[in-house]
Amino acid sequence: MSSTSHGSTPYYYVPHASRHPAMAALGLFFVILGAGQWVNGVEWGKYSLFFGLVFWLGVLYQWFGDAIAESEGGQYGHKIDLSYRWSMSWFIFSEVMFFGAFFSALWWARAHSVPMLGNLDNALLWPDFKAVWPTAAAGMTASPAGIVEPFQTMTPFWLPTINTALLLTSGVTLTIAHHALIENKRDTTIKFMWLTVLLGVVFLFVQGYEYAHAYSDMNLKLTSGVYGSTFYMLTGFHGFHVFLGMLMLLVITLRLQKGHFTADKHFGFEGAAWYWHFVDVVWLGLYILVYWM
Repeated sequence: MSSTSHGSTPYYYVPHASRHPAMAALGLFFVILGAGQWVNGVEWGKYSLFFGLVFWLGVLYQWFGDAIAESEGGQYGHKIDLSYRWSMSWFIFSEVMFFGAFFSALWWARAHSVPMLGNLDNALLWPDFKAVWPTAAAGMTASPAGIVEPFQTMTPFWLPTINTALLLTSGVTLTIAHHALIENKRDTTIKFMWLTVLLGVVFLFVQGYEYAHAYSDMNLKLTSGVYGSTFYMLTGFHGFHVFLGMLMLLVITLRLQKGHFTADKHFGFEGAAWYWHFVDVVWLGLYILVYWM
């Protein structure tokens, strides 16, 4: 279906009525229902969550497959390309605001909340309290009342620095793959895309090891005061975004192996690359503000 056609490609392709949005919403309903029940101790909640998640992922697989078939079938013209570019731009902007909220929470805690706890009024209640950041022991900023267990804070050496090198390198390999695609060097593109995906996977394994070390050896947990909560919220959500970005790049790589995309028409590739570079930039902010400061 289209409004006006130019040759074999519609001016603006409008797909037929689809069941996918309603089915995806149904899957998410069971996910949210199960999650809400599970955290409240209801036994069947976890089964609802996992059923909804599998159902939702199955719908997305079919939905994305239809979109890929439409694209490879020549239904997507210039106007659709513009729509996707604007849509991806706004999506990344929403992610900027998402991480901006957590960075703002970190700034507020360090610049306002913690100093306020150390003012003259609170000194009458907690005379031994020191308003410093970061805190590593009870009686400091983590827990004036001593209700938080002592913990150690994270430093940039060496796991965070290794992960920084991994992400920056992945940005380079992805750029090389993009230029190779523009030059019609598909084999080179695929090789560097697989290398980019591998770097993303290694990043996730290193972060998992870092979390295990922080939890078991440093006693740093989500409950370790405002430092622990902001640390895990920022790095955890970033790790989740790395996982999503890695999946995007994996799908793009598999499509490249099937012969999808051309030198002048490959926004699926570009959109995933935009997202990956955004993830890199967010990590640089985390690396400086969380690990160094």
